[in-house]
Amino acid sequence: MAKLIYSAIASLDGYVADEQGNFEWAAPDEEVHAAANDLQGRIGTMLLGRRMYEVLTPWETMDTNGEPSVMADFAALWRGTDKVVYSRTLDDVPSARTRLERDFDPETVRRMKAAAERDLSVGGPDLAASAFAAGLVDECHLFLNPIIVGGGTSALPDNVRVWLELLDDRRFESGVVHLHSRAQGSP
Repeated sequence: MAKLIYSAIASLDGYVADEQGNFEWAAPDEEVHAAANDLQGRIGTMLLGRRMYEVLTPWETMDTNGEPSVMADFAALWRGTDKVVYSRTLDDVPSARTRLERDFDPETVRRMKAAAERDLSVGGPDLAASAFAAGLVDECHLFLNPIIVGGGTSALPDNVRVWLELLDDRRFESGVVHLHSRAQGSP
């Protein structure tokens, strides 16, 4: 069975965006971007909330000529991955290999995991909160930046308790720390 993996780039205090919605401080350098690309390379299907989809959609047509190779690598990964976007407000999804769903149904995701040959990812903290609450998340990858932003959009859900087993950690030259954990279920 495939795994459902949640990955996020966050501040040390656990936010993916600050109170103004800014996440420029989270832009990965080449070393962190390459590590994130390595994770993305395992993914066959991305489950995305609307906001995360809108942030990532420019990769569909982005010209990466003259950019670091990690940019072209991610663009190729994005274009080669199936995507399911969960939104009640979008009328259509302009990217290739993408389908639109109105509601997140945990049973449908369980069936997707059971049938998938490659792992799935869940992107966006709101959608991930639903997946955590339903007990669907198998692994968590957090890239913690050495900054405290004091509030904003939390990377992890409120009112959900899941024991995590730390499988690996890595420190990058930029001070970013990657924590790779496996979900152990609710206590």
